[in-house]
Order: sequence, then C-alpha cells, then structure tokens
Amino acid sequence: MRTPLVSYAVLGIWSILVLVPLWVMVINSFKPRLSIYASPLGFPEEWTLEGYRLIFTGSSFPLYFLNSLLVVGVSIVFILVCAAAAAYAIANWQVTLTRVVALFFLAGLMIPIRIGSVNLLQIAKALNLLDKAVGLIPVYVAMGMPLGVFVLTEFVRGVPRDLLHAAQIDGASRARIFWQIILPLTRPAMATVAIFNLVNLWNDLWFPLIFIRSENQRTLMLGITRLFGQYQTDWTRILSTLTLASVPIILLYLLMAKQFIRGLTAGAIKG
Repeated sequence: MRTPLVSYAVLGIWSILVLVPLWVMVINSFKPRLSIYASPLGFPEEWTLEGYRLIFTGSSFPLYFLNSLLVVGVSIVFILVCAAAAAYAIANWQVTLTRVVALFFLAGLMIPIRIGSVNLLQIAKALNLLDKAVGLIPVYVAMGMPLGVFVLTEFVRGVPRDLLHAAQIDGASRARIFWQIILPLTRPAMATVAIFNLVNLWNDLWFPLIFIRSENQRTLMLGITRLFGQYQTDWTRILSTLTLASVPIILLYLLMAKQFIRGLTAGAIKG
C-alpha cells in the first residue's frame, strides 16, 4: 500500500507544479493589467478580452503564428519520415555503416546542437537562408532527428521479422515495406516523437533570435519578446498571447493522446 500512496503523492505534487502556472497564465489573460498584481491566483473581478483584442488588432501575432506553424509543421514531417527511414535501416541492416550512423545520432542526443550555433549561422549565410523563416527548417530537423531515430529504432526492432520476410517473399520492395508496413506499425512511436519535438521546436527562441531579423519572418516566440517593455510590461497582452500560443500543442496532444500513451507504455509491456 505504501508504494502506491507515494506514487500518487509524487504525481499529485507534479500535477500541481504543472497546472498552477497554466492556471496563472490563462486566468490572468482575462484580467485588466493592474488586477494581475492584486490577485494573481484568483478569479477576475472584472473579466476582459482586451488582451485578446490587442493580439489581433494591435500586433503581428497572426503572421508570427503562421510562420511558426509553417516552420514547425514542415520540420516535424521531415523528422518523422527521415527518422523512420533511418530507424528502419539501423534496425535491419547490421553492418558497420549503420552502427556508425547510430552512434552519430546517439552523439546528437548527448551534445546540444546550440554548441554549433556559429557554424550553423555561417552555413545558413552561405546557403542564403539567413533572415528567412524557412532557414530554420534544416536546423529544426537536425534538432529532432536524434530523438526520433532513438525512439523509432527500438519500435522497428520490435516488428516481427516473419512479417517482413513474408512481404519480401510476396515481392514487396524495401520502399513498399517501409511505407505500407513499418510506418503504420510505428504510429504510436511517431506520435510520441511528434509531440516531444513540437514542444521543443514551438518554444524555441534561440535559433530564431540568431537567424531572424526581418519583422515578417519572425516566429511566434521571437515575436512575443517584443511585448516586453523596458520600463513597463502589459502582462494581460503577454499572457493572452501565451495562452493562444499553447493551443497547437494542446490540440495535437488531444488528437494523438491515444497513440502517445501507447508509444510511452509500449516498452513497458514487452515480454
């Protein structure tokens, strides 16, 4: 009995630590600016949508949002397809080259990509990708690939070999096996990879801050930094923006929750 109680207590404390900041963000986005300082945790005495109105009438939030949606969405698609292909090769071809590639991706998990920011900046400049939102896509794909390959490789190794051999006997090419067998069977793992990468890439400020200068190329997180004033900050507007910025992550989780949970628990039920 003691172990479940301890587990529930830890989960309860963790839930509070996660939910309280979300509560503060959402509830204060409906308060006038001065009311936030008076009662940051309580319900608004006067509900207002002024912060949300200013987002769409007095800022470039829609443009920043679309830039982030484009960059992160395309990056995640590339991450999932490329990581699944790499995982398929690593799991099925036990040769020296695949082992070297696997070690390369493992190193990517241990070494932060930000260490190479200067070199990445020089490469982006040479390729004429500097100050362009799409220039972030190759960097984001490189950020997400190590985790994607690491997770998907274990799932591909769990695919029954008899199934793959039967497909080969029936005349299926490796490409057909990959698209029609491997990808459908690894959907839970791909959902896990997609959600983890969405959180990391959507909230990234480091690379947009380095790569982007033009107003119309800014991502959402970079655009939010403009809302902070040197002497005064409109927290109602900022919290309203952050609330809307969290919607894509919440929606993706709700849409893929079943697959996400299956992906997280699949390793625990093997054997």
